[in-house]
Amino acid sequence: MKPGIVEQLGQTDLLLPARLAEGLAANARAKLRLSVLQAAASHARDPNGARFELGEECRAAGIDPVIMEALVNRATLSGGGRMTAPGLNDLLAAIWNDVTAMARAVQYGDATQGNAALERLDLLAGAAPALPRDEIELAQVAKLTAISDADGLHRLVMDLHKALNRLAAERAEETIAGADAYGVLPQDRAPIAAFMRGVTATARLKFSHPGLATTATRSGGRLIIQNDIGENDAHVVVVAVEPDAVTVTYTDIHLPRARFFAGLFKTYPVQWSGLERKSVAGLGEGGVFYLITGRCPTANDADRDAFLETLGASLVFLIDWNRARKLLRNWVAKADAVAILDWAARHRFGHRGFLELGGAEFLAAAVRHAAANRIGFGEQLDRVLGRDAAVDFLKTVLRVCAEALLQGSSVRLARDRIEADLVRHLQRVDTALLAIVIRQAGLARDIVADIARFLRDLRHQRQFDRADLTTNAQRIEEKADRIAVEARGEIVRLDANRSIRRLVDQMEDAIDELEQAAFIASLVPKALAPELIDPLDELCSAVVAGTAAAAAGVAAAIAVPEGHRVDFEDALAAVGRLIDAEHSADTAERKAMANIVSGEFDLKSALPVIELAAALERATDRLAGFGHALREHVMADLAPD
Repeated sequence: MKPGIVEQLGQTDLLLPARLAEGLAANARAKLRLSVLQAAASHARDPNGARFELGEECRAAGIDPVIMEALVNRATLSGGGRMTAPGLNDLLAAIWNDVTAMARAVQYGDATQGNAALERLDLLAGAAPALPRDEIELAQVAKLTAISDADGLHRLVMDLHKALNRLAAERAEETIAGADAYGVLPQDRAPIAAFMRGVTATARLKFSHPGLATTATRSGGRLIIQNDIGENDAHVVVVAVEPDAVTVTYTDIHLPRARFFAGLFKTYPVQWSGLERKSVAGLGEGGVFYLITGRCPTANDADRDAFLETLGASLVFLIDWNRARKLLRNWVAKADAVAILDWAARHRFGHRGFLELGGAEFLAAAVRHAAANRIGFGEQLDRVLGRDAAVDFLKTVLRVCAEALLQGSSVRLARDRIEADLVRHLQRVDTALLAIVIRQAGLARDIVADIARFLRDLRHQRQFDRADLTTNAQRIEEKADRIAVEARGEIVRLDANRSIRRLVDQMEDAIDELEQAAFIASLVPKALAPELIDPLDELCSAVVAGTAAAAAGVAAAIAVPEGHRVDFEDALAAVGRLIDAEHSADTAERKAMANIVSGEFDLKSALPVIELAAALERATDRLAGFGHALREHVMADLAPD
């Protein structure tokens, strides 16, 4: 129970059981101290009489027996019917404080009787004569301790004790599904049980952290349920259950957590008040906390119990929430950190397992071990993996930590699972880079397809815009350059697999050769003999086959880390097709040269054909080099760590 904040919320009925317990404890102390006072008076009259024998009673009441023994055994008569003893004033002050505590406790449950008791106590205190320190009249001792005196202090203690017992009986304590319940009615049992079903369902996710104690009582026409959540004095939830609605009052020193709490009930028709800033000395940070109230209408008992169960189940996800948010914020953006915690709460994994296993230190160790060369110290994960992948990875971290603790598996196994997931995400980063290479292959194919179309139109003497051929090729080559530059930047930033850089470079070189080939093709005369066009067609076909093989090989290589043998075989088969395309291009280039040498062609026709054939053949050379780089990349993925 957190009496400070509960009292601020006006739910004093929830405090009555604790106040009654305090009052009964004060009763035990008051009676013991009155006995000590009597024993001291007896010893002062007869120093050779019975010695102090209240040691066990003192220890049971939480009073130092050594001090009490010294007070009794050193009590002496000081003349004039008075007694002196060391610590006597402190003893008398403690008696008055105990009786005051009893009267205050009664006042909580019965204001009329409590106020009357406080008035009697004031009269008794005012009637006590003023004496030197640690001195009292023996007659005053008799008056204070006498049971027969209707106006005496001891009689007041007895009356207050009876009142406390009566109130305790009226507020008889029982346990309902784990909640401490006081003075509830039969119809209160179902909603209390529903709330506790939720609390119990997720309570294990707090692991070693204290909290989630629940108290229930009836206040007027409402059932009041209070849960202390965690250790912070200003962090509580008070639930009022009425016939047609459930009202939730929630207090927190952390504004973001209060907003998070309200967001957990989006599937219910809860009408939330605005967050209100409160300031109370002794509560929260600098006495400041935030209060939010939500009212959920309920059409029937089933609706009511469903909301109460969800409410109870949500509380564990508030424990240490701000601490977890701050840790996650070191790896991703603030909004994403909250989204991860929301996901963990809705999927009932929570974040306490992550904190229990070491939090930031645990995660940093896993990152260092799995990706020391890819993720620098203090570097945010979303910068390396991308936002979605970083969020997905941290969700896995929270899930794995919770599962490890719930299943009793080792911390090492949990870290291994997290490291494996991080490696998987890093492979996805490589996959994204390889996807860029596939785009490059597509751009290379676009250029050679334009050249092949130009040669077909040339063969059939159709009109073709030569300027468009070169302009389009140049535009594609510039686009490919930008892609390659961006890819190289990402490869450096992410410290990605170096073989990907080779693939990007080889494909860029092939595109450069094809852009040059397009320019040369635009210079070919309109009338060109079929025997010169044929080998050029074959060269274009070889390049098209090479770009297709390159794209297929990279696509297969992307899946190789998943361990599928068919993808490995497909990637190597694509490498083989790239080599075959290069051989076919060599043959076609020689054929073009042979046709020119054996025929009678003018320089204006022969020279562009020779240069075009050479440029197309060089493109297949670059694609063959791409194939060798692809093979190395695939083999590296299969190599053991």
